[in-house]
Amino acid sequence: MGMNLLRIEDLSENQIMAIFRMADQLNTEQGISRLSGKTFVLFFPESSIRTRVTFEKGIRDLGGECILFPPDSLNKRESLKDVVKYLENWADGIIARHPDSSKLEELACHASIPIINGMTSQNHPCEILSDIYTISKLRSNFKELKYTFVGPKSNIAGTWKAIAAVMDLDFRHVCLEGHALDRDGKNYRFYTELQDAMPGTDVVLTDSLPEELRTKDYISKYQVTLEVMKLANEKAILNPCPPFYRNEEVSEEVILSDYFVGYPFKENLTIVQQAVILYCCGLQLTEA
Repeated sequence: MGMNLLRIEDLSENQIMAIFRMADQLNTEQGISRLSGKTFVLFFPESSIRTRVTFEKGIRDLGGECILFPPDSLNKRESLKDVVKYLENWADGIIARHPDSSKLEELACHASIPIINGMTSQNHPCEILSDIYTISKLRSNFKELKYTFVGPKSNIAGTWKAIAAVMDLDFRHVCLEGHALDRDGKNYRFYTELQDAMPGTDVVLTDSLPEELRTKDYISKYQVTLEVMKLANEKAILNPCPPFYRNEEVSEEVILSDYFVGYPFKENLTIVQQAVILYCCGLQLTEA
């Protein structure tokens, strides 16, 4: 029996750990073609790079096929109920990246095949699952670490808050007043000063800034620099969500430092997204 993944809250901690165990298997086993004979319809914009590449590669590496459409194909006058009911004839799952999460929710409401969120303006579950998985490989005590997101509320910030609630992680958010996420939950603490939030931090997180906050005053107050990272715990890491912009949310020098987790940090996007697809399709990881 398959399931949808529209948001992190759709998963329990046990389900997340089951996906991680499946990713572990994918990391060690070769020649698995578990998606052989299966076809997935993808709705992705041309501007998508990392998420689209890793979903397409992941499906093909497991023997599956992809059919790609632009996300505005979901904006037609035709009811999405009718769209998905036709697609079920030929597709085994749908992976969609669309700014409006209600489009994915409507697809899921009427679908008998899995609907997987490739990103919306509200959340980005697969990205953050991959990040937590990779952090767990770097730090076995990842559930005991303190995570600090620097920047205004966004789909990335909201998804980190969501996974902190599901997995009982210590999550801090620092930004200007007025840019906090919903302040519910014991795991969420909001700060307006970096100097207050950074002590005790193990993982620093950022997202690219909206245009209205790309100002000299904001950047001088909230940019993550080497000096800011030195306020965190020893061996703290910096994980800026791509695309990141040097000398805006992060300084050039901090990206060149050992704090930056580096480009290979995102390598696990492929296997985590493969694991998500297999899990949502109700498939066990055995060779076909």
